Amino acid sequence: MTPDVLLMTPTRPDALARLEAGYALHRLDHAPDRDALLDRHGAQIRAIAAIGHVPIDVALLDRLPALEIISCGSAGYDAFDTAAIAERGIVLTNASPALAEEVADMALLLAQVGWRDMVAADAWVRSGDWARKGSFPLQRSFRGRRLGIVGMGTIGRQIAALAQLLGLQVAYWNRRDKGVDLPFQPELATLAADSDILIAIVAGGPDTQGLITGPVLEALGPQGLFVNVARGSVVDEEAMIAALQSGRLGAAALDVFASEPDPDPRLTALRNVTLSPHQGSGTVQTRDAMAALMVDNLDAHFAGRPPISPVTLA
Repeated sequence: MTPDVLLMTPTRPDALARLEAGYALHRLDHAPDRDALLDRHGAQIRAIAAIGHVPIDVALLDRLPALEIISCGSAGYDAFDTAAIAERGIVLTNASPALAEEVADMALLLAQVGWRDMVAADAWVRSGDWARKGSFPLQRSFRGRRLGIVGMGTIGRQIAALAQLLGLQVAYWNRRDKGVDLPFQPELATLAADSDILIAIVAGGPDTQGLITGPVLEALGPQGLFVNVARGSVVDEEAMIAALQSGRLGAAALDVFASEPDPDPRLTALRNVTLSPHQGSGTVQTRDAMAALMVDNLDAHFAGRPPISPVTLA
């Protein structure tokens, strides 16, 4: 019997075609009456396909008693009630492997742009300052800097590999030692103090809310650069803004914010901040690959195979 799948968010055309061909697909994202759709089909739904910013809570899970798997088409699943999912024995997968290289590229791109002050350099040319004032101020070399990575999951490993190719000295923090061939630092503030650049790439959610505190940022120091490609929630944004304004933190390069898509105007006013509109995985190729992996995980599950990219739930 063809499994019933609830699609909660729009997806890429090829992935949608596969879902329509292989499953009894119910599109909650297009439903004029979501409650009516769930009342009619909820008891038969065996899988959810969704992006991690859409809430999956107890109230929804209670309406889907046959649910076996939630296939998330993003790396993050901040809006999912993972405790309730685990309690029900529901399989959860995500798309981290499909976007790891792209987000690592973005992390190191932001690091280089922020470190070499390339946004200001661009403005120097556009404004005519190059002609009026002469050469742009000399910057510091990127190669050879000390990089601290906060989070050593799939994406963190990709960042580390790319950073080493670029000549950076890499160490990391994680809630537990991951056993990778890199220096492990169990204290965040110590990692920051020992780093020139700190990149955050931990999962969002309650467990990491405000993980990057004011003291951590101040340990990074007035010459340091903080890069966030994780979630805006993982940093104490008020403390970060205060540190940037005062010079206790040298600079930040941010792809994510506490308030999206309208970040705090104090950030947009700061010259020592590089801004990106949450584009870590934002390429056609990677978004296609993420959506494909979302469907691949469903295919594996319903073929009786292990999921390709399972999430371990406590």
